Amino acid sequence: MNVRYLNPFIEAAAEVLHAEVGASITRGPVTLHRSLYTARDVTVTLSLIGRVDGMVLYGLSTATALQLVSCMMGDTLCDMDELAQSGIAELGNVITGRASIKLAQAGYECNISTPTVILGADTRIATPELQLLAVPLQTQYGDIDILLALREGNASSTVLAAQ
Repeated sequence: MNVRYLNPFIEAAAEVLHAEVGASITRGPVTLHRSLYTARDVTVTLSLIGRVDGMVLYGLSTATALQLVSCMMGDTLCDMDELAQSGIAELGNVITGRASIKLAQAGYECNISTPTVILGADTRIATPELQLLAVPLQTQYGDIDILLALREGNASSTVLAAQ
């Protein structure tokens, strides 16, 4: 996988987390995984299609997700109920949307899917034929893992996805 795809996601996460919840991030070491991810308590997934194809996953603990969403909503949330799931899905959506703009500026136009939230630690998520590039982000609210399973697509995919 092309590591040039990683920086737009790190930059987007830093910008969005700062704007939404006042968080600053510290990036941990980047690691490469062989197409299988064991999920954290909460995982948000989105697909990309276009000049870049694949998936992005955001993994975090329930406590971190609830703290982030509580800060975003201006109210204390105690359970990963429908409202909390919607909030954390939207956070992943905004980060991925901002990253897709940065990718387009670098010549990698792509469209993104709606987010899916997976609840349950130790859920195994496979990305056949795609390796996962993982980077942990530390915030004052807890850790967020960004995992990318991306490859170069073709330009006609972007046009088809937009129709």
